[in-house]
Parts: sequence; C-alpha cells; structure tokens
Amino acid sequence: MNRTVLFLALAGGLALTALVLGLPRGDGTPSPHVVVTTPLTSSNPPVVKPQGVTGGGSIQVTSRLAHPYIPVGPSETYVTVDLTGMEVPGAKRSPVNLAVVIDRSGSMSGYKLQQAKQAARHLVTLLRDEDRLAIVHYGSDVKSLPSLPATAGNRERMAQFIDGIWDDGGTNISAGLSVGRTQLASAMGGSATVNRLILMSDGQPTEGVSDDEGLKNVVREIRASGITVSAIGVGTDFNEDLMQSFAEYGAGAYGFLEDAGKLSTLFQRDLQQATTAVARNVELSFELPPGTTLGEVLGYRAHQAGNTVRVAMPDFSAGQVERVVVRLNVTGGAAGQSVQVAGLKLAYTDLLANKGVEDMSTLAAVATDVREEVVSRQDKEATVYAARARSAQNLQKAAEAMSTGKKGEAQELLRQNQALFSEAASVAGPAAVAADQAEQAQAMQEYDAADDETSQRAAVKKSKVQALKSFGRMGSTY
Repeated sequence: MNRTVLFLALAGGLALTALVLGLPRGDGTPSPHVVVTTPLTSSNPPVVKPQGVTGGGSIQVTSRLAHPYIPVGPSETYVTVDLTGMEVPGAKRSPVNLAVVIDRSGSMSGYKLQQAKQAARHLVTLLRDEDRLAIVHYGSDVKSLPSLPATAGNRERMAQFIDGIWDDGGTNISAGLSVGRTQLASAMGGSATVNRLILMSDGQPTEGVSDDEGLKNVVREIRASGITVSAIGVGTDFNEDLMQSFAEYGAGAYGFLEDAGKLSTLFQRDLQQATTAVARNVELSFELPPGTTLGEVLGYRAHQAGNTVRVAMPDFSAGQVERVVVRLNVTGGAAGQSVQVAGLKLAYTDLLANKGVEDMSTLAAVATDVREEVVSRQDKEATVYAARARSAQNLQKAAEAMSTGKKGEAQELLRQNQALFSEAASVAGPAAVAADQAEQAQAMQEYDAADDETSQRAAVKKSKVQALKSFGRMGSTY
C-alpha cells in the first residue's frame, strides 16, 4: 500500500488558517483539528467547528482525513468530501415537470414492455394536480402525449395513452430524448421548480444519432436548457457506459435493472428525488497552491484549468449524499509547520433559498518527521473511504476484462481488492469493511458462475454499478 495520509482542515482565509493551525496544544504542537469556516453567503464572523463540517445553504459539506500529519517531503494525500442535501422535515414536496421516455423497440416486446407500461401507470398515480407529465415512447419513430397537468381527468388520459404503447421498430434514442426535451420545454416557467427527463432503454442505439459522442452532446444540450436527465437501463443488452454518461452529463441518476419488474420502484425513487430537490448546478472545485499537484479525482470527470480542478456534481435532493475522493501530491515542509494543501469551494443554486451559494474553505496539514506519528493517528473512516474508491477502480477494470472474456484477469483484480480491504481493516477494524469484503466475494461468485454471454453481461453491469457507489456516487446510483 502506498504511504497515504488524508488531512482536511477547513478555513475561511489563509490568514485565519495560519492563525488557527498555529494555536498550540498542551504539548506545544500545532492542533490541526480546529476548523474555521466562512461561507460567502453569511455576513456572520467566522465560526470555529471541530469536525470539518461546513454549509451555508442547502448542502452540508463534511470532509475527512486519514491522518492530520503528513511526512516531511513528498507524499500522497487522499481528501474525502461528503456532500449532503438538507433534510426539510414536514415540507411540502415541490411540483415537478416530468417527461418519461420509454424504449418500445422490438427488443422490448413481451415482459419488459409490459413491466415498463405498468411502471409508467404507477408513476401516474403518484402525481398531484400541480405536477405535469409528458409521456414519450420511441422505436424507429417517436410518439408522445404532450405535457399535461396531472389532474384526475388527465391522469386517466395518461393511463389510456400508456395502454396503447406497443413494441415496434429500432432504437432511436436521440429522437426520444429530443421529443422529451421539447415536451418539457413547452411546460417550463410554471409552478414547477424541477424539470426532469427519465429515459428507459434496453438496447443499443440503432437509428438517428447513434455514436456515443453525438448522444452525449444531445444530453449536454438538454441539461444546458435547465432539464435534468436520469437514465435507467433494463436487461443486459444496453450500453451501460453510455447510459451512465447520460446521467452524469444530465446531472441525474443512473440505474440498472436486470429484471424489468422492478421498474416501478426506480420510477418512484426518481420522482421522489425530483420532488424533494434542494440544489442544482452543483460544482465542487479545488484550488491547488504551489507544492500541490492533482493525482486524480476518483470516479468523477474532472476538468483542470491551471491550478483549479472542477468536479460537476448531480442535482441534490433532501438527504442525498454524494462523496468525492481526491488523490493529491503534496510536499511537507519543516517538521511542525502547517502545509496548505488546497482551497475548496462548493458552488450551487440553493432551491430552498432561491439563490446562488458559495462555500469556501482551505485544506491544510501539519508536517512531521516522526513516521510513527503519521501511522498512529490515521483516521478510520477516511481510510475506508479511500480503500473503497481505490477498489472501485479495480472493479471497473475487472468489469472491462470480463466483458472481453478475460475472466482470470477479472478475478485477480477482485483478489487485489480483498487485499486492499484487509489493509483497511488493520486500521479501522474488521467490522468497518465486512460489507465491502462480502461484496467482493459476491462479485467473485458471480464471475465464477458466468458461463454464458448473458450472465457475463449481467456481471459486468452489476460490477460497474457497485463501482459507481464505491467511488461515492451513492445517491445518484440506483
């Protein structure tokens, strides 16, 4: 295992950081656990908090570290940042402007289409008069029921339209997305604060825009128009990487269902997220000072321009939790000195306060030349989070190996993950990683049993879903 440490101290400015980190403990050593935060949305003076928690709006930021001390000289530092949407007890859910886009191509015939129609009918029963719904279904062509308020009379009309969906044609995903966008756009500007498109497909695009980049651009344009896109893949024939990218670029959620019978649950969950939305246009960024360079942002697409690293996040609903794990290369100075690691900024549109919010803080560590001090103070939770993110990388590689028939290579990667969690258990205790080890063992069993193409594809998709969750995409992966 690489010599890794995690440290996070949050501060409102560099001067305040230096001041607070310089406060001595009883033994004269700087105390890195004190945190000073200064949300830009607050006019109050800085507040001292001991647990690394900030949040001036509808998202709370909790940052953890594997250890408050880094070695003198170069080392790797994993920073973990948890973002949590604010709970609003007793609040009335927000009206939603929704479009459901259903694949009805020939591969959906029979059970899958029957279950998709049943799920759509169930979704209609969950809507209220102030909600709006458009229903779109596509094969080679596209048919739609325009966006309507979900009144009792219109809900009956929606149910009748759903009953009339029959399988036919190829898979023109781009046309389905475009019509869904048009229907949503026609109803924007009303009482609904959230505009959401739920795409369901069981296959590869065969008509219309069919290349991955072209389809991603379609979703980017939809998102730029103020609409969130969620993607649900059914069965084992769809392109999971493409559908995951739809959810990522669309700031929505991704779900995989081997059994279409569970579609109702996912439709209902996505509606719940849409109607309890608390933040959108969420971006987490890191400002890297001299001496700090980016290793990688694990599991997220990151964009670096100069010393600034930006990570786009999904829209947030009440209680939703997403985690970002970042590996940084830092250089510890003289023993006992504080080391600025990075500036942290979370920017988003607060839907509860109807305004933009920016929370800013500073990450810092203390250098030490005592190796035992680095090891003995290692944080348990942060160690587990880093191990999960690293295991997710192996799990993705294992899924890719499995998809090309390299079962032995895939199994070796899973064995490496068991070793990763055994190391984490030596710090955090066996109970902290018991569920992680059980997941790896289950994946190994599924790989062992995957002796035909269908079971291999299912194992690959399950692994990629688990990797997303292990990276920290917990609330946006179904």
